[in-house]
Amino acid sequence: MIYLDNAATTWPKPERVYQAMDKFMRNSSANPGRAGHKMAIEAGELIFKTRELLASFFNANSSREIIFTSNATEALNLAIKGSLKVGDHVVTTTMAHNSILRPLKELERRGVELTIVKADSLGQIKSKQIKESLNNNTKLVIMDHGSNVTGSLAPIEEVGKLLEGKGIYFLVDAAQTAGVRAIDVQEMKIDMLAFTGHKGLFGPQGTGGLYLREDIALKPLMYGGTGSYSEDLYQPNVRPDRYESGTSNTPGIAGLKAGIEFILKEGIEKISKYEDRLTSYLIEKLKTIPQIILYGPLNIEERVSVISFNLGDEDSGEVGYILDKFFNIGVRTGLHCAPLAHKTLGTEERGTVRLSLGYFNTEEEIERTIKAIKDIVGKL
Repeated sequence: MIYLDNAATTWPKPERVYQAMDKFMRNSSANPGRAGHKMAIEAGELIFKTRELLASFFNANSSREIIFTSNATEALNLAIKGSLKVGDHVVTTTMAHNSILRPLKELERRGVELTIVKADSLGQIKSKQIKESLNNNTKLVIMDHGSNVTGSLAPIEEVGKLLEGKGIYFLVDAAQTAGVRAIDVQEMKIDMLAFTGHKGLFGPQGTGGLYLREDIALKPLMYGGTGSYSEDLYQPNVRPDRYESGTSNTPGIAGLKAGIEFILKEGIEKISKYEDRLTSYLIEKLKTIPQIILYGPLNIEERVSVISFNLGDEDSGEVGYILDKFFNIGVRTGLHCAPLAHKTLGTEERGTVRLSLGYFNTEEEIERTIKAIKDIVGKL
Protein backbone atom coordinates (compact mmCIF):
# COMPACT_ATOMS: atom_id res chain seq x y z
CA MET A 1 0.00 0.00 0.00
CA ILE A 2 0.99 3.62 -0.60
CA TYR A 3 0.44 4.88 2.94
CA LEU A 4 -0.49 8.57 3.13
CA ASP A 5 -2.10 8.66 6.56
CA ASN A 6 0.92 9.64 8.63
CA ALA A 7 -0.97 12.45 10.39
CA ALA A 8 -2.97 9.70 12.11
CA THR A 9 -0.06 7.29 12.73
CA THR A 10 3.30 7.04 11.01
CA TRP A 11 4.00 3.83 9.12
CA PRO A 12 6.30 2.10 8.68
CA LYS A 13 8.46 2.65 11.73
CA PRO A 14 12.26 2.55 11.64
CA GLU A 15 13.49 -1.02 12.01
CA ARG A 16 15.21 -0.16 15.27
CA VAL A 17 11.81 0.60 16.83
CA TYR A 18 10.53 -2.92 16.16
CA GLN A 19 13.80 -4.39 17.42
CA ALA A 20 13.81 -2.33 20.63
CA MET A 21 10.28 -3.37 21.54
CA ASP A 22 10.94 -7.02 20.76
CA LYS A 23 14.16 -7.00 22.80
CA PHE A 24 12.47 -5.41 25.79
CA MET A 25 9.50 -7.80 25.71
CA ARG A 26 11.78 -10.81 25.56
CA ASN A 27 14.43 -9.75 28.07
CA SER A 28 13.27 -7.01 30.45
CA SER A 29 9.48 -6.98 30.44
CA ALA A 30 9.00 -6.45 34.15
CA ASN A 31 7.06 -3.76 36.00
CA PRO A 32 9.26 -0.67 36.48
CA GLY A 33 9.51 0.76 39.98
CA ARG A 34 7.55 -2.08 41.57
CA ALA A 35 10.37 -4.45 42.58
CA GLY A 36 14.09 -4.58 43.31
CA HIS A 37 15.06 -7.43 41.02
CA LYS A 38 17.24 -6.74 38.02
CA MET A 39 14.51 -7.00 35.37
CA ALA A 40 12.40 -4.37 37.15
CA ILE A 41 15.47 -2.18 37.59
CA GLU A 42 16.28 -2.46 33.88
CA ALA A 43 12.72 -1.46 33.01
CA GLY A 44 12.96 1.54 35.33
CA GLU A 45 16.28 2.56 33.81
CA LEU A 46 14.73 2.44 30.33
CA ILE A 47 11.96 4.82 31.38
CA PHE A 48 14.45 7.18 33.04
CA LYS A 49 16.72 7.24 29.97
CA THR A 50 13.77 7.93 27.68
CA ARG A 51 12.59 10.72 29.97
CA GLU A 52 16.09 12.23 29.86
CA LEU A 53 16.15 11.90 26.07
CA LEU A 54 12.80 13.68 25.70
CA ALA A 55 13.88 16.46 28.05
CA SER A 56 16.93 17.07 25.88
CA PHE A 57 14.91 16.74 22.67
CA PHE A 58 12.52 19.55 23.69
CA ASN A 59 15.18 21.47 25.67
CA ALA A 60 13.42 21.14 29.02
CA ASN A 61 15.33 22.13 32.14
CA SER A 62 14.93 18.74 33.76
CA SER A 63 13.66 15.26 33.02
CA ARG A 64 11.20 15.82 35.90
CA GLU A 65 9.36 18.10 33.48
CA ILE A 66 8.48 15.13 31.22
CA ILE A 67 5.30 13.26 32.15
CA PHE A 68 4.50 10.05 30.27
CA THR A 69 0.92 9.53 29.05
CA SER A 70 -0.74 7.06 26.72
CA ASN A 71 -1.21 9.66 23.96
CA ALA A 72 -1.50 13.40 23.30
CA THR A 73 -5.20 13.34 24.20
CA GLU A 74 -4.42 12.22 27.74
CA ALA A 75 -1.65 14.82 27.97
CA LEU A 76 -4.03 17.58 26.85
CA ASN A 77 -6.72 16.46 29.30
CA LEU A 78 -4.18 16.47 32.14
CA ALA A 79 -3.02 19.98 31.26
CA ILE A 80 -6.53 21.38 30.69
CA LYS A 81 -8.44 19.79 33.55
CA GLY A 82 -5.49 20.07 35.89
CA SER A 83 -5.00 23.82 35.46
CA LEU A 84 -8.52 25.28 35.09
CA LYS A 85 -11.16 25.95 37.71
CA VAL A 86 -14.57 27.60 37.73
CA GLY A 87 -14.29 31.28 36.84
CA ASP A 88 -11.09 30.90 34.81
CA HIS A 89 -10.99 32.02 31.18
CA VAL A 90 -9.33 29.93 28.45
CA VAL A 91 -8.57 30.74 24.82
CA THR A 92 -8.19 28.34 21.92
CA THR A 93 -8.83 28.43 18.15
CA THR A 94 -11.15 26.93 15.56
CA MET A 95 -8.25 24.81 14.29
CA ALA A 96 -8.16 22.86 17.54
CA HIS A 97 -8.62 19.09 17.57
CA ASN A 98 -11.46 17.55 19.56
CA SER A 99 -8.83 16.48 22.10
CA ILE A 100 -8.81 20.17 23.04
CA LEU A 101 -12.36 21.21 22.22
CA ARG A 102 -14.24 18.43 24.01
CA PRO A 103 -12.60 18.82 27.43
CA LEU A 104 -12.97 22.59 27.12
CA LYS A 105 -16.67 22.37 26.23
CA GLU A 106 -17.21 20.07 29.20
CA LEU A 107 -15.46 22.54 31.51
CA GLU A 108 -17.50 25.36 30.00
CA ARG A 109 -20.61 23.57 31.25
CA ARG A 110 -19.12 23.72 34.74
CA GLY A 111 -18.35 27.44 34.72
CA VAL A 112 -15.07 27.90 32.87
CA GLU A 113 -15.21 30.78 30.36
CA LEU A 114 -14.18 29.83 26.82
CA THR A 115 -13.16 31.95 23.83
CA ILE A 116 -12.56 30.24 20.47
CA VAL A 117 -10.61 32.45 18.05
CA LYS A 118 -11.64 31.99 14.42
CA ALA A 119 -8.94 31.18 11.89
CA ASP A 120 -8.97 32.66 8.38
CA SER A 121 -9.93 30.73 5.24
CA LEU A 122 -6.44 29.16 5.09
CA GLY A 123 -6.66 27.91 8.65
CA GLN A 124 -4.21 30.50 9.94
CA ILE A 125 -4.26 32.49 13.18
CA LYS A 126 -2.53 35.79 13.89
CA SER A 127 -0.94 36.45 17.28
CA LYS A 128 -2.86 39.72 17.36
CA GLN A 129 -6.11 37.73 17.51
CA ILE A 130 -4.87 35.89 20.58
CA LYS A 131 -3.83 39.14 22.23
CA GLU A 132 -7.25 40.69 21.62
CA SER A 133 -9.01 37.67 23.17
CA LEU A 134 -7.25 37.90 26.56
CA ASN A 135 -9.19 38.94 29.67
CA ASN A 136 -8.25 39.75 33.24
CA ASN A 137 -9.15 36.21 34.28
CA THR A 138 -7.44 34.40 31.37
CA LYS A 139 -5.58 31.42 32.81
CA LEU A 140 -4.71 29.36 29.74
CA VAL A 141 -4.12 29.71 25.98
CA ILE A 142 -4.10 26.52 23.90
CA MET A 143 -2.94 26.24 20.29
CA ASP A 144 -2.15 23.36 18.00
CA HIS A 145 1.32 23.84 16.52
CA GLY A 146 0.34 22.31 13.18
CA SER A 147 -3.21 21.71 11.98
CA ASN A 148 -4.20 18.11 11.30
CA VAL A 149 -6.63 19.41 8.63
CA THR A 150 -4.82 22.14 6.67
CA GLY A 151 -1.26 21.60 7.85
CA SER A 152 -1.07 25.29 8.72
CA LEU A 153 1.51 26.26 11.34
CA ALA A 154 0.51 28.50 14.23
CA PRO A 155 2.66 31.47 15.36
CA ILE A 156 3.81 29.65 18.48
CA GLU A 157 6.91 31.74 19.18
CA GLU A 158 5.00 35.01 18.78
CA VAL A 159 2.24 33.91 21.12
CA GLY A 160 4.72 32.50 23.64
CA LYS A 161 6.50 35.85 23.87
CA LEU A 162 3.17 37.67 23.98
CA LEU A 163 2.06 35.68 27.04
CA GLU A 164 5.38 35.73 28.88
CA GLY A 165 5.13 37.37 32.26
CA LYS A 166 1.32 37.70 32.16
CA GLY A 167 0.55 34.80 34.48
CA ILE A 168 -1.16 32.93 31.63
CA TYR A 169 -0.15 29.36 30.87
CA PHE A 170 0.64 28.51 27.25
CA LEU A 171 -0.25 24.95 26.20
CA VAL A 172 0.82 23.71 22.77
CA ASP A 173 -0.48 20.61 21.00
CA ALA A 174 2.51 19.26 19.08
CA ALA A 175 0.84 16.10 17.76
CA GLN A 176 1.61 17.06 14.13
CA THR A 177 5.00 18.71 14.67
CA ALA A 178 7.02 16.83 17.28
CA GLY A 179 9.75 15.05 15.36
CA VAL A 180 9.37 17.04 12.13
CA ARG A 181 9.79 20.59 13.43
CA ALA A 182 12.37 21.67 16.00
CA ILE A 183 10.66 22.56 19.29
CA ASP A 184 12.52 24.39 22.05
CA VAL A 185 10.13 24.90 24.95
CA GLN A 186 12.36 27.48 26.59
CA GLU A 187 13.04 29.53 23.47
CA MET A 188 9.37 29.37 22.43
CA LYS A 189 8.15 30.22 25.96
CA ILE A 190 5.94 27.11 26.09
CA ASP A 191 4.67 26.22 29.56
CA MET A 192 3.09 22.88 28.63
CA LEU A 193 3.63 20.79 25.49
CA ALA A 194 1.46 17.80 24.64
CA PHE A 195 3.04 15.27 22.28
CA THR A 196 2.25 11.83 20.98
CA GLY A 197 4.74 9.07 20.32
CA HIS A 198 3.15 7.32 17.36
CA LYS A 199 3.38 10.10 14.76
CA GLY A 200 6.48 12.18 14.02
CA LEU A 201 8.47 10.61 16.86
CA PHE A 202 8.22 7.19 15.11
CA GLY A 203 7.17 5.39 18.29
CA PRO A 204 4.29 2.94 18.73
CA GLN A 205 0.68 3.73 19.54
CA GLY A 206 -0.11 4.07 23.22
CA THR A 207 2.79 6.43 23.95
CA GLY A 208 2.98 10.17 24.47
CA GLY A 209 3.59 12.76 27.11
CA LEU A 210 3.37 16.24 28.52
CA TYR A 211 6.20 18.67 29.04
CA LEU A 212 5.17 20.46 32.22
CA ARG A 213 7.25 23.39 33.40
CA GLU A 214 8.58 22.54 36.82
CA ASP A 215 6.94 25.41 38.71
CA ILE A 216 3.45 24.51 37.43
CA ALA A 217 1.38 22.24 39.66
CA LEU A 218 -1.57 20.45 38.09
CA LYS A 219 -4.36 18.45 39.64
CA PRO A 220 -3.69 14.83 38.61
CA LEU A 221 -5.96 13.23 36.06
CA MET A 222 -5.73 9.83 37.79
CA TYR A 223 -4.90 8.62 41.28
CA GLY A 224 -3.43 5.27 42.23
CA GLY A 225 -0.33 3.17 42.58
CA THR A 226 2.94 4.81 41.60
CA GLY A 227 5.46 2.33 43.02
CA SER A 228 6.55 5.03 45.47
CA TYR A 229 5.38 6.24 48.88
CA SER A 230 3.16 3.19 49.11
CA GLU A 231 2.57 3.78 52.83
CA ASP A 232 0.76 7.05 52.02
CA LEU A 233 -2.95 6.90 51.20
CA TYR A 234 -2.73 10.21 49.36
CA GLN A 235 -1.27 10.84 45.92
CA PRO A 236 2.42 11.78 46.21
CA ASN A 237 3.47 15.30 45.31
CA VAL A 238 6.83 14.31 43.85
CA ARG A 239 7.29 14.36 40.07
CA PRO A 240 6.75 12.49 37.85
CA ASP A 241 4.99 10.02 40.17
CA ARG A 242 2.16 12.47 40.93
CA TYR A 243 0.96 12.28 37.33
CA GLU A 244 1.86 8.71 36.37
CA SER A 245 -0.38 6.34 38.30
CA GLY A 246 -0.53 2.74 37.11
CA THR A 247 1.81 0.54 35.16
CA SER A 248 3.70 2.31 32.39
CA ASN A 249 3.61 1.16 28.77
CA THR A 250 7.26 0.21 29.03
CA PRO A 251 7.46 -1.79 25.76
CA GLY A 252 5.97 1.25 24.00
CA ILE A 253 8.43 3.57 25.73
CA ALA A 254 11.26 1.32 24.51
CA GLY A 255 9.98 1.85 20.97
CA LEU A 256 9.58 5.59 21.55
CA LYS A 257 13.17 5.85 22.73
CA ALA A 258 14.34 4.08 19.57
CA GLY A 259 12.21 6.40 17.43
CA ILE A 260 13.74 9.52 18.95
CA GLU A 261 17.21 8.06 18.56
CA PHE A 262 16.44 7.52 14.87
CA ILE A 263 15.46 11.19 14.53
CA LEU A 264 18.64 12.32 16.24
CA LYS A 265 20.71 10.06 13.98
CA GLU A 266 19.02 11.29 10.80
CA GLY A 267 18.70 14.90 11.91
CA ILE A 268 15.37 16.67 12.33
CA GLU A 269 16.33 19.24 9.68
CA LYS A 270 16.96 16.47 7.15
CA ILE A 271 13.60 14.86 7.94
CA SER A 272 11.79 18.19 7.71
CA LYS A 273 13.41 19.15 4.41
CA TYR A 274 12.63 15.79 2.84
CA GLU A 275 8.97 15.87 3.84
CA ASP A 276 8.69 19.52 2.77
CA ARG A 277 10.13 18.74 -0.66
CA LEU A 278 7.66 15.91 -1.32
CA THR A 279 4.76 17.97 0.05
CA SER A 280 5.64 21.01 -2.04
CA TYR A 281 5.91 18.88 -5.17
CA LEU A 282 2.55 17.20 -4.51
CA ILE A 283 0.85 20.56 -3.94
CA GLU A 284 2.26 21.97 -7.18
CA LYS A 285 0.98 18.99 -9.15
CA LEU A 286 -2.45 19.09 -7.52
CA LYS A 287 -2.74 22.79 -8.35
CA THR A 288 -2.61 21.92 -12.06
CA ILE A 289 -5.78 19.81 -11.83
CA PRO A 290 -8.76 22.17 -12.37
CA GLN A 291 -11.25 20.08 -10.37
CA ILE A 292 -9.05 20.00 -7.26
CA ILE A 293 -9.88 22.34 -4.39
CA LEU A 294 -6.90 22.73 -2.04
CA TYR A 295 -7.21 23.94 1.54
CA GLY A 296 -4.66 25.65 3.73
CA PRO A 297 -1.58 27.73 2.88
CA LEU A 298 0.26 26.69 -0.29
CA ASN A 299 3.58 28.10 0.90
CA ILE A 300 5.59 25.19 2.34
CA GLU A 301 7.14 27.44 4.99
CA GLU A 302 3.70 27.95 6.51
CA ARG A 303 2.68 24.31 6.80
CA VAL A 304 3.59 20.74 7.67
CA SER A 305 3.15 17.74 5.38
CA VAL A 306 -0.66 17.54 5.67
CA ILE A 307 -2.66 18.28 2.51
CA SER A 308 -6.46 18.47 2.45
CA PHE A 309 -8.38 18.66 -0.80
CA ASN A 310 -11.71 17.98 -2.43
CA LEU A 311 -12.44 16.86 -5.94
CA GLY A 312 -15.20 18.95 -7.51
CA ASP A 313 -18.51 18.15 -5.85
CA GLU A 314 -17.55 14.57 -5.03
CA ASP A 315 -17.98 13.23 -1.52
CA SER A 316 -14.61 12.98 0.22
CA GLY A 317 -15.39 9.50 1.54
CA GLU A 318 -16.12 8.23 -1.97
CA VAL A 319 -12.80 9.59 -3.27
CA GLY A 320 -10.96 7.94 -0.39
CA TYR A 321 -12.74 4.64 -1.06
CA ILE A 322 -11.73 4.69 -4.73
CA LEU A 323 -8.10 5.49 -3.88
CA ASP A 324 -8.01 2.57 -1.45
CA LYS A 325 -9.91 -0.06 -3.43
CA PHE A 326 -8.63 0.58 -6.93
CA PHE A 327 -5.22 2.21 -6.40
CA ASN A 328 -4.12 0.75 -3.04
CA ILE A 329 -3.54 4.22 -1.59
CA GLY A 330 -4.43 4.79 2.06
CA VAL A 331 -5.70 8.28 2.95
CA ARG A 332 -7.97 9.83 5.58
CA THR A 333 -11.36 11.34 4.73
CA GLY A 334 -14.08 13.15 6.65
CA LEU A 335 -13.84 15.70 9.45
CA HIS A 336 -10.57 14.49 11.05
CA CYS A 337 -11.88 15.08 14.61
CA ALA A 338 -11.68 18.85 14.04
CA PRO A 339 -15.24 20.06 13.29
CA LEU A 340 -14.61 23.77 13.83
CA ALA A 341 -11.67 23.68 11.43
CA HIS A 342 -13.99 22.31 8.74
CA LYS A 343 -16.63 24.88 9.58
CA THR A 344 -13.95 27.55 9.08
CA LEU A 345 -13.07 26.06 5.68
CA GLY A 346 -16.70 25.53 4.67
CA THR A 347 -16.23 21.76 4.45
CA GLU A 348 -18.32 20.71 7.44
CA GLU A 349 -20.82 18.87 5.22
CA ARG A 350 -18.46 16.57 3.30
CA GLY A 351 -15.09 16.92 5.00
CA THR A 352 -11.90 16.62 2.97
CA VAL A 353 -9.56 14.04 1.53
CA ARG A 354 -6.35 14.23 3.55
CA LEU A 355 -2.94 13.19 2.25
CA SER A 356 -0.35 13.20 5.03
CA LEU A 357 3.20 12.38 4.02
CA GLY A 358 5.98 10.86 6.09
CA TYR A 359 9.72 10.35 5.98
CA PHE A 360 9.39 6.90 4.43
CA ASN A 361 7.23 7.95 1.49
CA THR A 362 9.04 8.01 -1.83
CA GLU A 363 8.96 10.16 -4.95
CA GLU A 364 7.60 7.19 -6.91
CA GLU A 365 4.67 6.90 -4.48
CA ILE A 366 3.88 10.58 -4.90
CA GLU A 367 3.92 10.23 -8.71
CA ARG A 368 1.58 7.23 -8.51
CA THR A 369 -0.74 9.16 -6.22
CA ILE A 370 -0.89 12.11 -8.64
CA LYS A 371 -1.62 9.73 -11.52
CA ALA A 372 -4.37 8.01 -9.51
CA ILE A 373 -6.09 11.31 -8.73
CA LYS A 374 -5.88 12.34 -12.38
CA ASP A 375 -7.38 8.98 -13.38
CA ILE A 376 -10.30 9.53 -11.00
CA VAL A 377 -10.86 13.03 -12.38
CA GLY A 378 -10.81 11.69 -15.94
CA LYS A 379 -13.67 9.29 -15.18
CA LEU A 380 -15.97 11.86 -13.61
